[in-house]
Amino acid sequence: MKTKSINRRNFLKSTAAAGIGLTILPSGILSGANAPSNKLNVAMIGTWGRADAHFDAISKENVVALCDVDEEHIAHAKERFPRAKTYIDWRKCLDQKGLDAVLCCTPDHNHALIANWSLNRDLHCYMEKPLAHTVEEARIVREHFLRKRHKLATQVGTQRHAKPNFERVRELVKDGAIGELTDAYAWGNRQIRRPGYPPAAGKPPKNLHYDLWIGETKFHPYNPDYFKGGMGMNCLSWNMYWDYGTGQVGDMGSHTIDLVWNAIDGGLPTSAEGEGQEYNPEVTPVELHTAFDIPANDWRGPIRVHWYQGGMMPRSPKGYVDLNKIGHGAMFKGTRGYIICDYDSRIILPFGDNADMTYYDKRPKDEIIPPLGHFQEEWTRACKTGRKTHCDFEYGGNAIEMMLLGLVAYRVGEKIEYDSKRGVTNNAKANELLRRDLRPGWTMNG
Repeated sequence: MKTKSINRRNFLKSTAAAGIGLTILPSGILSGANAPSNKLNVAMIGTWGRADAHFDAISKENVVALCDVDEEHIAHAKERFPRAKTYIDWRKCLDQKGLDAVLCCTPDHNHALIANWSLNRDLHCYMEKPLAHTVEEARIVREHFLRKRHKLATQVGTQRHAKPNFERVRELVKDGAIGELTDAYAWGNRQIRRPGYPPAAGKPPKNLHYDLWIGETKFHPYNPDYFKGGMGMNCLSWNMYWDYGTGQVGDMGSHTIDLVWNAIDGGLPTSAEGEGQEYNPEVTPVELHTAFDIPANDWRGPIRVHWYQGGMMPRSPKGYVDLNKIGHGAMFKGTRGYIICDYDSRIILPFGDNADMTYYDKRPKDEIIPPLGHFQEEWTRACKTGRKTHCDFEYGGNAIEMMLLGLVAYRVGEKIEYDSKRGVTNNAKANELLRRDLRPGWTMNG
């Protein structure tokens, strides 16, 4: 099977060869990209847990603002960045003069607001996954970014994307190692079960500004269970609740569907359907299977994309291949075989009497997609040079919009037809679930 050349490969070659000229940062700095003075003035919103993974990379820039609803978390980051101003309310932080960029590691439910407010201020933005809490929010942030993509650099924190295996899988799919692509599957096996929101229990400690932690979402009384978990794992105490997160769809689902999304050059789905455990209005499902119809593009026909979690799994192509041994993985089905992979490895399973792989046109070494490099630093370089990042708000926004649409289909219990501009066209209730109401005093467009 012959396929067209990889646009991303051509893009990366052209940008690598291009000279780096002068660039104007939002704060008005004018300098060569390699000049010592050309450092970004960065605000870190969320300064503990996942934020620690960014400390080394972002310390090469000027961290001038730290914001967290927990004053102990601010003190933790202040040890690393002692000159930064501090805030407990991210809305005030974003109005600090002289900012160039924002790095956000807050709870999921306010990601889209912080992203959109940052774009409103012409600030580059790195947003931890998921980019949005609802389909509508994903659309707003993506469309806002697209209007400013020539002057702002963005990145969604699916850092596993930097693993070389992502591009090796993409090459196999695009180059026809399994014939013509027909289906793609991704799954994750994490299972965290909760009966519902924990009841009120005590009062927040003095260092925690609980009302700001709630932010724009519905108020639920304080319970220390929301804040259990060690460094980097606290999200597993709250992200399964509908008002705070999207469960595994937005958590590991963001990482694992990225294996698929990177390989298929996917557009937005035209339909979605979902099945799983009985719907709980307080807690996102553990067992879930969602499926989407993805339109054809310039190198493949229309395909079906599937997401499985909580023990629900696609059927293995062969009995001797146990997909359950892959905790978070993906599979691609073609007319002549399968590719099965995780983040770091892949196998090709030819299928059928004609799957002799003579049709597979292996690319030469000089056309192998180059390594991405350091994921966070790709973003900081893009802020200074205008280069495109791999996981910008268009790429990441499209992927999470699809995944969130699957949750909507699951909630209404039937297949929904979707138009990316008009919304759900065959189910009024599903159309309402594309959005959420914000608490008074909070807005997407501040």
